[in-house]
This record gives sequence, C-alpha cells and structure tokens, in this order.
Amino acid sequence: MNQPLDRRRFLACMGWTGTGVLWTVAGGLASSVTLDQALGAAAPKARPFTFLQISDSHIGFNKDPNPDARVTFREAVSKIAALPQKPDFILHTGDITQLSKPSEFDDADQILKEAGLEVFHVPGEHDMLDDGQGKAYLDRYGKGAQGTVVGDGWYSFDHSGVHFVGLISVKTLRAGGMGSLGADQLDWLKQDLAGRASSQPIVLFTHMPMWVAYQPWGWGVDDAPEAMALLARFGSVTVLNGHIHQVLQKVEGHVAFHTARSTAFPQPAPGTAPGPGPMKVPAETLRSVLGVRTVSLTRVQSALAVVDTPLA
Repeated sequence: MNQPLDRRRFLACMGWTGTGVLWTVAGGLASSVTLDQALGAAAPKARPFTFLQISDSHIGFNKDPNPDARVTFREAVSKIAALPQKPDFILHTGDITQLSKPSEFDDADQILKEAGLEVFHVPGEHDMLDDGQGKAYLDRYGKGAQGTVVGDGWYSFDHSGVHFVGLISVKTLRAGGMGSLGADQLDWLKQDLAGRASSQPIVLFTHMPMWVAYQPWGWGVDDAPEAMALLARFGSVTVLNGHIHQVLQKVEGHVAFHTARSTAFPQPAPGTAPGPGPMKVPAETLRSVLGVRTVSLTRVQSALAVVDTPLA
C-alpha cells in the first residue's frame, strides 16, 4: 500500500446501510456491497483488508421515531457478526450514547462485543455531556490516546499501509455551533503527518463534517481548512464522519468526504426543517427511512469519486 498511486491504486469500497458501512480497501478496482448482499454472497476476492464504519448509535434514545435505539443498533451488529468475511475492525464515529450515562456506554459496549471485532472510537457531542470535557468517554476509550495532555482523546494508527487518524471535533462545541479542533490538536496533527510519504493513503475519521455541510445548523468544523491544508500533499485522503445522520459526499482534489447514517434515527436534509434533530417517521417505515444504500468508489485521476445509488 506504500507504493506510488500510479503503480498501485488505492481504492475504498463501501456498502451503506442504515445499520453500518462496509469498506473494502484494495489495490485495483473493487465492487461495493451492502451488508445484506455480503451475507448472501461469497466473499469478494483480492481484498487486502476491510473495515466498518458505524455511527450515531445514540444508545438511550427512546423517543419518536425510535422507541429503543438499542434494538436497531443490535440489528446492525448482528449483520456485522454474520458477515462471511470478517472485517479487520470497526470505526465508530461518535454519539455512541444519548446522554453520556455509564449505563448507556455499558450497553453500547456489550452490544458491540457481539461483533467480535476491535473498535476504534471518536466522541460525538452526546458523549461529552457529563462534564463538558467527556470524562466518562475518555476514562473508557481514551487510554493511550495521544494529545498534548494525556487523555485528550485524538490518536492515529497504521493498518496494512493505510494511516488512520481519529480527531475530536466536539470538545468545545456550543449548542448550534460549529465544531472545532483547536490549536493543540492541529499542532499534533502536523507532527503526526510529518515525514510520511505523500503516496500513503490517509483515512481521517471524526464526528462533525470536515467541510461546511450546512452552517445555519452548525454542520461543519470551523478550523477544518487548517487540517485539510496539512493533508493536501497526500495523494489519497478519505474523510469519514457522522453527526448529520444522512449520506452526503464531497470530492475536493484528492480528498473524498463521506457522511454516515445513524443506526438510531434520521435527520432532515439541510435547510428542510426549522432545525436539526430526530425526524419523525411512521414506525412501520423507520428502517426504510434509515435505508440501505450502495456507494461505489472509482478512481478519477488521483482522487476518489463517489456515486451514491439508492437500492430502490
């Protein structure tokens, strides 16, 4: 995976569903599958590794349109556990819980254990409600996380030639405001990326969108341009986030941005409601609104392009 991109192409392939995102990272072209399709078919060939993104499980949420977010989260994990080819790990891009309660974190962990996979977390704003600093989250998931102060919670790791970076975009979040990384985290990111070959694929994951998806609702990170400037020299950058509970994509140069659906409830499209929040739907249509989508990624010059195709 460290070879130049013109010799060996880096591509990611993912199946989007209301219950999770399946990614395949491979040299050369690959076909995308939903979790449902993967359950009923032989494992694709020539996959160096796969990983899953899951987001916004909101364990503890029990209002319209979902009376128990644990149920739909458990359905997601059951599908993951049943995959014939096990992914290498799971990325959870935040809002694990609804109210940062220890019992909610406990329930989320117990359900995720059923997948039998290692899980890497970043927090959402709902995971930092206990003291505004996310003590409960950091005590549970922040061990070994890097930052200027031990326990700040941002970190990175390498897997099969791909560099993964987990950033915290919600620590200073105010109601209705944009996310923020802050100077300390940006300094750490600069150091983390220093010395890495520009041909190395990068996957950055965080909770808030790393572009301004919709400013009136605070759907963005105010200092994201500074982070993206540090990533500009890399030939393949994939940015994953949650928070907005729907699929949006954006390709800018060599950077492909992807938002993920929630496993708990949908949110309205930007600007189509008085504000963000759970979008009420009839109980019998909840899972269809969370939906199942296939996203196919193909290489265009040195970047990744995304086509979002509903299965319907």
